[in-house]
Amino acid sequence: MNDRFKPAMQILKDHGYDSAKLIPILQKVQDAYTYLPEDIMRFIANELEISPAKVFGVATFFAHFATSPKGKHIIKVCNGTACHVKGSAAVINTVREKLKLKDGQDTTEDAMFTLECVSCLGACGLAPVMVVDDVVHGQITPAKAAEYIDEVVKAEAAHGN
Repeated sequence: MNDRFKPAMQILKDHGYDSAKLIPILQKVQDAYTYLPEDIMRFIANELEISPAKVFGVATFFAHFATSPKGKHIIKVCNGTACHVKGSAAVINTVREKLKLKDGQDTTEDAMFTLECVSCLGACGLAPVMVVDDVVHGQITPAKAAEYIDEVVKAEAAHGN
């Protein structure tokens, strides 16, 4: 067996090859690989004797799952109603420009940052809201968003990353 599949095989074994445990299996697989690679999802489907469509359906339905590699730092910007009305579109545009993200691209070329636009961060009273590595920043402006990104870049440089 290819070494690439060993973590997935162990996770399947730990869960008794039980297709009813698909969600916890995918959670552990994502922890092991940092996302859900297509070849690993096909492998899981084969091993659980379920259709790849079922595995892909679960993986793409839940926002928690990532089907492409994510950056080291995750930036989430709410674009729900309260945040949109308060200017989240300008924040998103600034973050995309600052990170030099092209259309359709969510992760920077160097895999340092991933931008996720989400429907709700549960902090409407702080709109617009941006979360950087699980730290919530409320009443965010485009300028503040750029500053927070600069802070992360400086911290990375200080740690030699």
